[in-house]
Amino acid sequence: MADIPSSVVIVGGGLAGAKTAEGLRARGYAGAITLLGAEELPPYERPPLSKGYLAGGAGFDDAVVHPVEWYAENDVELRLGTEVVAVHPDASAVELAGGSRLGYEALVLATGSAPRRLPIPGAESALTLRNRADSDAIRESFGEGNRLVIVGGGWIGLEVAAAAREKGTAVTVLEAAELPLLAVLGPEMATVFAELHREHGVDLRLGASVAAIAPDGVRLKDGTQCAADAVLMGVGAAPRIDLAAAAGLATDNGVLVDASLRTSNPAIYAVGDIANHAHPVLNRRVRVEHWATALNQPATAAAAILGGEDEYTELPYFFTDQYDLGMEYIGSAGPDARVVTRGDLAGREFVAFWLDTEDRIVASMNVNVWDVVDDIKPLIAERRPVDVGRLTDPEAPYAEVAR
Repeated sequence: MADIPSSVVIVGGGLAGAKTAEGLRARGYAGAITLLGAEELPPYERPPLSKGYLAGGAGFDDAVVHPVEWYAENDVELRLGTEVVAVHPDASAVELAGGSRLGYEALVLATGSAPRRLPIPGAESALTLRNRADSDAIRESFGEGNRLVIVGGGWIGLEVAAAAREKGTAVTVLEAAELPLLAVLGPEMATVFAELHREHGVDLRLGASVAAIAPDGVRLKDGTQCAADAVLMGVGAAPRIDLAAAAGLATDNGVLVDASLRTSNPAIYAVGDIANHAHPVLNRRVRVEHWATALNQPATAAAAILGGEDEYTELPYFFTDQYDLGMEYIGSAGPDARVVTRGDLAGREFVAFWLDTEDRIVASMNVNVWDVVDDIKPLIAERRPVDVGRLTDPEAPYAEVAR
């Protein structure tokens, strides 16, 4: 077994950082833990920022991972408002803004991601969504008589659109592709979300190419003007890998980590949005910018720091709530996978399955159907071909659909 480090420094004050500290203490680690967060707020979960908190149905305290007292009670030094500007692996230290250094024996990078902005005039004036202040600013744009234009029809854009419409806001969504979520879900399932939003009064404009953002709205490349009181840019996020890359760690669409979340430097680990992970079940690398990754990966990293051989085997998972539609997605489907469904597609109570060329399930999405994820997980993990007729039969138990 490897030597147990006497000190662990965690860079990133979000869910992944907090869960790493928790995972270490839960495994009996008695060494020093320092958690460095750039925000002044204690670590919190981000899904509520586009869901319950944004809609006004949940307080911010519901999103906080641990009360501030938890860190002192568990002997975790929580340093908020602290920016890390460099990692120095040769000196086993991180450099803070102002020039001071903090040494470590093990380092965990949980730096998350940052919203992307289109390279167009006025892009810097648009709202984005990453932190509590962003969510507060977006919520202030809601209300009867207000006009919100959302650039991008991905998960963030559509969740904000739903919250805004439920407050009476006039919402226009500008999506460059032929359908929202097309690259993620494919045309049939993307159509479900397009129809959902149009039924709720969203002006959904597809194949829209944005030229510029001005104080009074958005101008498209075809000359169309979209009047707005506020503009939200929801065109994806970029993993914050600058620290890792500058420190010489291997990066490629994130920080490259092994199945135990170790980077190319054995004393440094990466978790959450930035971790491009060698997945032992999917047999390929995946990087997943979703809540479940930040929630679950830290336990594996904590075990590895303490000399264990744990591997992170959880399948990618995410969820969304939009109007009266609730959805869970598990797995990872490529663009060539075909989709089949069981249940009521028109009534939006169904489960969709993505299949590879050998009729093995690679991903599933349950829409307004609950308590099925645990039944479907083994079908994806075991990679066994299924009887498609039984899979799509609502009366067939999941345990009996594999060939």
